[in-house]
Amino acid sequence: MSGGVDSSTVAAMLCQQGYDVVGLTLQLWNQRRLAGREGMPESVQGRCCSIDDVYDARRVAETLGIPYYVVNQEQRFEEQVVRPFVAEYLRGRTPIPCSLCNNHLKFDQLLVTARQIGAELLATGHYARNEYDERSGRWLLKRPADRSKDQTYFLFGLTQDQLSRTLFPLGEMNKPDVREEAKRTGLRVFEKPDSQEICFIPGGDYKRFLDAYLDEQGEGLPDTSGELVTTTGEVIGTHSGIHNFTVGQRKGLGVAKGLPLYVLEIRGDDRQVVVGGGDELYSSSLRARDVNWVAIDELRAPMLVHAKIRHRHEPAEAMLEKSGEDEVLATFTEPQRAITPGQAVVFYDADVVVGGGWIV
Repeated sequence: MSGGVDSSTVAAMLCQQGYDVVGLTLQLWNQRRLAGREGMPESVQGRCCSIDDVYDARRVAETLGIPYYVVNQEQRFEEQVVRPFVAEYLRGRTPIPCSLCNNHLKFDQLLVTARQIGAELLATGHYARNEYDERSGRWLLKRPADRSKDQTYFLFGLTQDQLSRTLFPLGEMNKPDVREEAKRTGLRVFEKPDSQEICFIPGGDYKRFLDAYLDEQGEGLPDTSGELVTTTGEVIGTHSGIHNFTVGQRKGLGVAKGLPLYVLEIRGDDRQVVVGGGDELYSSSLRARDVNWVAIDELRAPMLVHAKIRHRHEPAEAMLEKSGEDEVLATFTEPQRAITPGQAVVFYDADVVVGGGWIV
């Protein structure tokens, strides 16, 4: 229970369906931890997993008359989500912490807690569907009825065991209907806006968070300054640090060449930022590692899929094939814009998630 309308409605629906429901909230990050440091606000509101969300979740549990517990996972969250996020950013990659959180904490640890309290299933407010496929003998992860709320991109790391023990009650519902159900049930969170930000980064300002977090750790921001270069190797300027850039970025480059320039590539080892024209942002292929297969147990032959390279990206047709040990190559029918190392790529066969991994 995150304290939002989705998971609150799920709890109410399950109670109505006769389930014996226990509410669990993960405490992941102290929202006041970096408050007051340079660039950090004194207080935060409207963020996922805040103390206000815990209060809302507890109030919903009281309304429904169900037991409720807060599970503290702050240390593990920092070790498995925050620090890898910081390390990847300093290497010039653009990580996606929500997928790491789902893989290592929300499903992994909540299922452990569920077993400890004798619960058989874990239900969440994610917009996704899962079902057992008799033909393949595997649990499938599928896109939801409300495509505008599709969260399967963040769930590609779920294992067969996790899918077998998880319920997604909102998979067949549209968001307006969920709010209406919450209102009908008497849940005061029915009008609560959705959280849009990464829970530990106020305002979505990664750079300020990095400065504040590293200062707190007594580490200081490492020097990742270097050269701005073209694809031909021509040096056209300098930059103050590779962590200030992401693939596809146009503003803040600090150089003028007559035509708009974009970040094409970040070479972390050389501390170089490669820039070029907008047409050079398009790539015909990508490589991905640490792939988790969902609909299949492994990729035995080339497979035609639709690949999603970021949350708001419309999946594009691609041929998928093995290219090395725990590595796949996806070759697109049409070149795609701003393929970004560090982000997740998820492969679909129609509505079914074939698998997903990390773009390298």
